Amino acid sequence: MSWFKRVEKGIVTPTEEKKETPDGLWYKCPECKTVATMAEHKRLLYTCANCNHHDRINSAEYFEVLFDDNQFTELDADLTSGDPLHFVDTKPYPQRVAATERATGLHDAVRTAYGRSQGAELVIACMDFKFIGGSMGSVVGEKIARAIDYARQHRIPFLMISKSGGARMMEAGYSLMQMAKTSAKLALLSEAGVPYISLLTDPTTGGVTASFAMLGDFNIAEPGALIGFAGPRVIKETIGKDLPKDFQSSEFVLEHGFLDFIVDRKDLKQKLADLLHLLRPAVVAEAATVTAARR
Repeated sequence: MSWFKRVEKGIVTPTEEKKETPDGLWYKCPECKTVATMAEHKRLLYTCANCNHHDRINSAEYFEVLFDDNQFTELDADLTSGDPLHFVDTKPYPQRVAATERATGLHDAVRTAYGRSQGAELVIACMDFKFIGGSMGSVVGEKIARAIDYARQHRIPFLMISKSGGARMMEAGYSLMQMAKTSAKLALLSEAGVPYISLLTDPTTGGVTASFAMLGDFNIAEPGALIGFAGPRVIKETIGKDLPKDFQSSEFVLEHGFLDFIVDRKDLKQKLADLLHLLRPAVVAEAATVTAARR
C-alpha cells in the first residue's frame, strides 16, 4: 500500500502530523494571481507589487497611512443609529446594526478624526465598506457634517475618503436627507475658504457620488476604483446597449473630466501634502480677510 502514503526519499508524513500554514501569512492578488507575503503586501500599503491592484482597505488602514505616527483624535466615536422607521427585512434593523458592530468593531460606516499629516493639520472622514456596504444613513451624514463643522471652525483642511454602496435602505428618506445636509455643510466650508479634498476609492456609488464625493475643491481617486451612481448592470439594462470598456473606472471618469487626477496609494500622503501646501496661501489670506472684517 505504498501508493497510499507519500513516501519520498525515506520521508513518511502521516496525516495527523501534517503542518497547516496559518491563515493570514500570504496574499494572492485577485487580478493577476501573484502571491506575496502579507508583510510585503502591507509594506506596499495593500497594493500588488506586480499589477498595482489596490485592495480595499478600511479607515484604520487609511488613518495609519495618512496621520503622522498614526496619532489622531477621533471625533464623535460613539454616535450610533436609531431605528426611526422600525424597519424589518430579514431581521429588525437594530439587530442588523448590533450584529455588524460586533463583527466589525465599528459603530457605523464612517469614522472621523483630526491630526497631523506631514506635519500639517488635517481633518479626515473615512468610510468603511465592511459596515453594511458603507451605506449612508443618518449617522454617516451627521458625523461628516460635524467633521466639516470642526474643520471650518478651526480652519483645518478637510479630506473625505468615500467608499460606499450608496444610501442605506433601512433609513429610507432619512438617508436621502444626508445628501442635502452634507452638501450644505460643504458650501459653508467653501464660503469660509477652507480646502476640501475628496478621495474616491473602490467603490464610490449611489447617493454618496451624487453628493459630497463629487463636491471637492479637488476630486481625486485611487487607480481602478469603481465610481458611478447606478451600477453598470442596471445602466446596461436601462439603455439596452453594451457599455464602453472600463466603464465607471476611475481612469474612465478621469478621461471624461470628472476627476482632477488619480493617485497611487503609496504616493497619497505626499501628494496631499503638496496639494495642501499649494492651497495654504489662499487659506491664510482668507483667514486674514475674515479677521479684518470682524474688526
